[in-house]
Amino acid sequence: MSDAIKHECGIALIRLLKPLEYYKEKYGSAFYGVNKMYLMMEKQHNRGQDGAGFASIKLNTNPGERYISRIRSVAQQPIQDIFDQINERINQVLSENPEYSNNVELQKKNIPYIGEVLLGHVRYGTFGKNSVESVHPFLRQNNWTHRNLILAGNFNMTNVKELFNNLVELGQHPKEYTDTITIMEKIGHFLDDAVDKIYKDLKKEGFSKIECSALIAERLKVSKILRRSSKNWDGGYAMAGMLGHGDSFVLRDPAGIRPAYYYKDDEVVVVASERPVIQTVFNVNYDEVLELPPGNAIIIKKSGETNIKKIIEPLERKACSFERIYFSRGSDAEIYQERKQLGKLLMPKVLEAIEGDTKNTVFSYIPNTAETSFYGMIESVEDHLNEQKTHAILSGQRNISAQKVTEILSERPRIEKIAIKDVKLRTFITEDSSRDDLVAHVYDVTYGVIRPTDNLVIIDDSIVRGTTLKKSIIKMLDRLKAKKIVVVSSAPQIRYPDCYGIDMARLEDLVAFRASLSLLRENGKYDIVEEVYKKCKDQVHLKDTEVYNYVKEIYEPFTDEEISQKISELLSDEDVNADIKIIFQTVDNLNKACPKNLGDWYFTGNYPTAGGNRVVNKAFINFFEGNRDRAY
Repeated sequence: MSDAIKHECGIALIRLLKPLEYYKEKYGSAFYGVNKMYLMMEKQHNRGQDGAGFASIKLNTNPGERYISRIRSVAQQPIQDIFDQINERINQVLSENPEYSNNVELQKKNIPYIGEVLLGHVRYGTFGKNSVESVHPFLRQNNWTHRNLILAGNFNMTNVKELFNNLVELGQHPKEYTDTITIMEKIGHFLDDAVDKIYKDLKKEGFSKIECSALIAERLKVSKILRRSSKNWDGGYAMAGMLGHGDSFVLRDPAGIRPAYYYKDDEVVVVASERPVIQTVFNVNYDEVLELPPGNAIIIKKSGETNIKKIIEPLERKACSFERIYFSRGSDAEIYQERKQLGKLLMPKVLEAIEGDTKNTVFSYIPNTAETSFYGMIESVEDHLNEQKTHAILSGQRNISAQKVTEILSERPRIEKIAIKDVKLRTFITEDSSRDDLVAHVYDVTYGVIRPTDNLVIIDDSIVRGTTLKKSIIKMLDRLKAKKIVVVSSAPQIRYPDCYGIDMARLEDLVAFRASLSLLRENGKYDIVEEVYKKCKDQVHLKDTEVYNYVKEIYEPFTDEEISQKISELLSDEDVNADIKIIFQTVDNLNKACPKNLGDWYFTGNYPTAGGNRVVNKAFINFFEGNRDRAY
C-alpha cells in the first residue's frame, strides 16, 4: 500500500492441555508454549509493530507462589525485545540454579513466563498514547485467583461514552476513558459478581473458605459473564482473556468484523487472528484450523474442557474486506486466491484505459502487498493475448507461415519491476518543503525499460489519502517518460472512515471525499455540504439505532467514474508530463472476489453496527467545523 495506514493488532492464545513434563519429554523443553508463542507473534508482526505484550498463567500453584507473568514493550522491535528479556531471565535463573535444568517441577515453580495458559498481542498505536501503559495485555489484579483478569484484543468500540457511563452508574470510578479499560472493567465487574454469588452459595452448602476456592473455579460460567458484559458493546472485536485460576476465552463480535481462528488437538488449543499463523507454527492442515463463528466465544476451562458458546445473537456477517485486501497474511489459501481475483476483475477497465494496446504497455505493481493482485491481473492479460493469438492464427488459415505463427505466439505481457521501496526514510525535518522532498524519495524506479510511446500500468492494493502517490510515486514514475501512467487500485474508492480498528478516522483525509467536494464546487452544488451538516447535527441526540448515514449524499450526484477522474486530477501536479489515469475496483467485483467477507463500509457507507452511522456523522461534523478530533 502506498499510503501507510495502521491496523489495531493481532492476538494469540495458547492453552497447553498436558502437564509441562509432557512437552519436556516429547519436544525436549518445558518452554514449548513460550517458543510457540514467540513464533505466533512473529508470524503476526504484520498486524502491529508499535508494541507487543505477553502474559502467562501457571496452573495449580501454591499460595505465595507467583502464577501470573506479564511483559510488554514499545521498543523498535517489540516482539524481539520481549522474548530477548524472557530468554535472558530464563537463562539467568537456570545458570544460578543448575539443579533446575532437568526438573520441570522446579522450573515451573521458580522461572517466570512458563505456564500452561499464554496470551500474546501485537499492536499498532492508532489511537491513544504509544506508551508501554497502552500495550496489551491489560491486567486487573486481585488476591482471589478467580478475580484476576488479563485481557488483550483486536478491537475498537464505537460507543465508549455509553459503556463508560454504564460503569459510572454501577458505582465504579474507571481510571481511564478508553475502550480497553472500559471493556476490562465491564468484564471484571460481572466476574466479581459471579464469584461473589458462587462463594455465597458454597458457604450455604457448608463448604469451608479454603474448599470454596477450587469449587468456584469449577462452577464459574465464563459464557454467562461474557453475555452480561458484552450486552451493549458496539464495535468490531476479537477479545481474548485469561482468568487467574486458568480459565481462558476468545470472543468474536456478532458481525464477524474482526477475524479469529482456532485449532485443537489433544495437546493444545490455539487461537489467533490469522489462519496461516496456526497452520505454520503447529504444522497442521488448512481444514483443521476453524473460524470462530461471529457472536461466539471459544472457552477453555481450567480443566482443559473446551467449548464454543454463542454469547451474542449473530448479525448479518460483515467480516472486514480490508483484512483480505491488505492486512492479513497473503499466505492464507483463500486470501491468496481472493487477491488474485481482485487483480483479474480489473482487467476490462485496464484494457479500456490503454485502448487495448498491450504491446506498448508495461505492467508492474507497488510493493509489496499488491504483488498477488498483480499476478491475477497478469493472468488476465495473458488470457486476453491468448484470445488474440488464437484469432490471428485461425484467421490466417492455411496461408500463415511458420515464422508468422512464431511471431504471434511470442507476444507476452511486458512485466517489469518498476517501483522499488528504497528505505523507510525518516522525515526528521519538519519544515514542509524539505519534508516533502524527503517523502518524494521513499520510492525509487527502474530506468531504461520504458519507451516514450509506452503506457505504464501499476497496481496498488488501495488508495486511501493519495498523499504518497502524489508526492512520491507519480512524480518518480513520471521520470520514466511514459506516455500514460495508469494507477490501478485493487480496492474500490475509500469514501468513509473506519471505526472498528483500522486507522481511517477523518473524512477530509480521504482523497475520494476531497474529490467529491471539488466536484460539488465545480458543479454549483456545494450547498449539499451544509445540508448534510445540518442533517448530521439534527441526529446528535438520537439513539444509535435511529441514526442514518447522510454523508452518502456527498457522493450521490456523481458516478464512480466522475469521482475517479477527479481523483486523477487531484493526484497529478502541473509538473507531471504523463497523462495520469486512476482506476478503482468496483464494489460488486470486490464482493465477488471476497464473497465471505462482505464488510464494505469503507466504500459503501453501509456500517454493520448502529454505532458506525454515528461515527461517520460525527466525522462529517468535525470536518465541517474544522475540528481535527477523532470521531470515536
